[in-house]
Amino acid sequence: MSDFSLTDTTQRRTARRDPEASRQALIDATLDTIAESGLAEASVTNIIRRAELSRGMVHLHFGGKDNLVTAAAQQFSNHYYSEMDRMIDIGNAPPAVRVMAVVVADLSETLLNPRSTKIWHAFRGAANAHPGIAKYSSTQDERLVQNVRFAFEEIAREQGGSDTLAEDATYGTLALLEGMWVHYLTDMENFSRPWAIELVRRFLAGLFPNHFSDPATSAESMHRLIL
Repeated sequence: MSDFSLTDTTQRRTARRDPEASRQALIDATLDTIAESGLAEASVTNIIRRAELSRGMVHLHFGGKDNLVTAAAQQFSNHYYSEMDRMIDIGNAPPAVRVMAVVVADLSETLLNPRSTKIWHAFRGAANAHPGIAKYSSTQDERLVQNVRFAFEEIAREQGGSDTLAEDATYGTLALLEGMWVHYLTDMENFSRPWAIELVRRFLAGLFPNHFSDPATSAESMHRLIL
């Protein structure tokens, strides 16, 4: 995931004069602090020190820390889904290719990287106690779920399967991807993206052998298509 940080001195000075730049600097500082030290260390003191802004700016722009953290979670989520949308925009591709585009995009370095997984894990851990974070920390965005489900429903119809099978494939795929993020977080050094992609594909080939055994859905083919 790309770095949101405003580290340039000129940008920070501009932030003091520009309300929108100040607001963005506080969000960036919040995400940077969470990525570096965890949500517990994302105190107002640490955030304003990193942003080089006064404590009053937090209240001026957000009304308090809770709303600032919610805004940071929203930006993090928006960035993920905008990058996902960009990478899976592959036109009128076969449904199995559309599904694998989501898999490859989700496991790409653009989205799955040390910074993004640390922030994601911190937000997911706090979601139960923080409604603002909970609103933006789901890995099952409804639009993305619908896109994947529609592709699986098309595949199921072609194979003579049921809508229940398409539903199971949808949530099974999303659960596997979420598990891969956890695996990456706990063993970044040894995590293999090609292995992860092929594991998901083998799972799907067990459900829909006529579609996911196609070489067009392999990790190599998908990388050439979307990355």
